[in-house]
Amino acid sequence: MTAPMKDPRSWLYPALDPFQTGHLRVSGLHEVYFEVSGNPEGKPVVFLHGGPGGATSPKHRRFFDPRRYRIVLLDQRGCGLSRPYGELRENSTWELVADLERLREHLGIERWQVFGGSWGSTLALAYSQAHPACVTELVLRGIFLSSTWELDWFYRGGASALYPDVWETFLAAIPEAEQGDLLQAYLTRLISEDPEIQTPAVKAWCTWEGALSNLYTSAEAVADLGEDALALAFSRLEAHYFAHGSWLGEGQLLAGIEKIRHLPATIIQGRYDVVCPMKSAWELHRAWPEAEFLIVPDAGHGASEPGISKALVAATDRFACGPDQTWRR
Repeated sequence: MTAPMKDPRSWLYPALDPFQTGHLRVSGLHEVYFEVSGNPEGKPVVFLHGGPGGATSPKHRRFFDPRRYRIVLLDQRGCGLSRPYGELRENSTWELVADLERLREHLGIERWQVFGGSWGSTLALAYSQAHPACVTELVLRGIFLSSTWELDWFYRGGASALYPDVWETFLAAIPEAEQGDLLQAYLTRLISEDPEIQTPAVKAWCTWEGALSNLYTSAEAVADLGEDALALAFSRLEAHYFAHGSWLGEGQLLAGIEKIRHLPATIIQGRYDVVCPMKSAWELHRAWPEAEFLIVPDAGHGASEPGISKALVAATDRFACGPDQTWRR
């Protein structure tokens, strides 16, 4: 392949189009959308988006050198271009893990690099611990372990100490009598078929997360998260997963590190991440000291923040010539 020219103002690779797209049936109910771009003979990598329910975007292809990577993106059950949209039935962490295996086999990939941020880091750890023989390396960003304290922090008042103004708006969408269990109260509204009940809950949920997702609150980030094409699945799936503890036992992902300790990995964390505070990344680092651990000192949660995106591209560049690399100069 012809070497891509990077924009001198950016470390991201140029925009590119997929050479393969499709829907893979993973159950009697669900079909997941997938796409493949880059080098058909390159090193396989799978990108796991956040949320749950966040969906993929063309910009996610740009973390990988298209000369050297066979880049696989998929929309997880119920979101993005996957079908049916916003569906909560047959939608759990372990069903997503099984979907990844079905897709790997469907594409004829023996092993692949697993790249995930935020909820994507949760799913990456769960998948890799279930199928370590299928993974070459991990690149993880904005670590979320789906622990009780993380949910308390974000949905039970912890982060309100930093964003009391936005928290008041988040609370205002729920009657005071139901504010003792905000996750359940929001889930009840998000699954309602009545737009007058559902729509305000969707907007409040997405505004809360969007406002906290970058070091500097970005009106664009809040607007993007609140887009109709994303917002309903994003809010419904997050509430659904978190109300069920993501079907993970307390400390399960940390306890499972022994299964993947031998795998090369990079953990990238913004120092001022409010959505997924650095405590979780630090706990993962302490449990897995063999993995490279990078703290970005001037960043929050967003993968697009300069320090984080630069570190992510550097990590994928380093791993591009690692195990199972088929591309040659």
